Amino acid sequence: MPAKLNIAIIADPEIPVPPVLYGGIERIINSLIIELKQKGHQVSLFAHPDSKTVADKQYNYPSTKQSITGLLGNTLLVSRLLFSKPDVIHTFGRLAYLSALLPTGIPKIMSYQREPTLSQIQKSMRIAAKGSLMFTGCSDYISNQIVPFAPAATVYNSVSMDDYTFCSEVKNNAPLVFLGRIEQIKGPHHAITIAKQTNRKLVIAGNIPDYAQAYFNEQIKPFIDGEQITYTGPVNDEQKNKLLGSAAAFLMPIEWNEPFGIVMAEALACGTPIIALKGGSTTEVVINGHNGFLCDDIKGMAKAVQNMSNIDRKNCRNDAERRFSSTVMTSAYENLYLKMINKN
Repeated sequence: MPAKLNIAIIADPEIPVPPVLYGGIERIINSLIIELKQKGHQVSLFAHPDSKTVADKQYNYPSTKQSITGLLGNTLLVSRLLFSKPDVIHTFGRLAYLSALLPTGIPKIMSYQREPTLSQIQKSMRIAAKGSLMFTGCSDYISNQIVPFAPAATVYNSVSMDDYTFCSEVKNNAPLVFLGRIEQIKGPHHAITIAKQTNRKLVIAGNIPDYAQAYFNEQIKPFIDGEQITYTGPVNDEQKNKLLGSAAAFLMPIEWNEPFGIVMAEALACGTPIIALKGGSTTEVVINGHNGFLCDDIKGMAKAVQNMSNIDRKNCRNDAERRFSSTVMTSAYENLYLKMINKN
């Protein structure tokens, strides 16, 4: 077993690694590459042409579009790994990119950051060489869906603790913050309701997808007054650090099962407690009464806002370091790499 590994990492093609604004998975990949390099491993990356990482080699996708032609061209590029034969292939991208590689004995790990497509997982397991393919989920909520059909483990997503400043205290009139895609399932309209009910200021930040523009115009924009309710648009890493660190609490009023929600880890790294509705990974990330509050409904979230001073912000930072640091995540993946290599 080699002490230092040759690792191929596959990203999706649409967003550079690391991203400038939106792109949680791409930030995770960048952190993983940095940590693996610091451990002495050799890393190659398949990614968007504008990616700028410390990987030893970068292979640029011929297409950054979601199309049949783009999928075929990108799959052909990834198939070059048939000839370079890395010690392990780790993909955060489309499972289809592994098509030509599945029958080989090269160890392969597919990491799901969203709801898994179980039919594809079952098909890939039928094609893959025995013992050569396993999966990870970014939460137990995700990995538990995979376990009945394939080997799977949970590896929580991470943030670089050096990129987020711990704020031990905030002003008495510090705002609540909503940060994420501005769309209904993320619940920014609920955040407005909570701010109104508790008479707190609210800062909303994040990108508006094209498909959600009507939602924004109808349910968010009419309430933006620049005083109590503010919308700042998308934020970069520096702005995000300042925004989350100066917040009294981070609101997570989701209407769906959140696969992970990297912004929760970012908030905790700043020492900011989370107030969230139960759904998907929030029941794993939020430790009720320790780093925030888990709630059954919006009324419960509003009540939790009144009690958020009971949360020690140092507990939030400590929890982020213990469970969601890039060092912890990288060690977990490294252990899986070695486990897969030992099986083959």
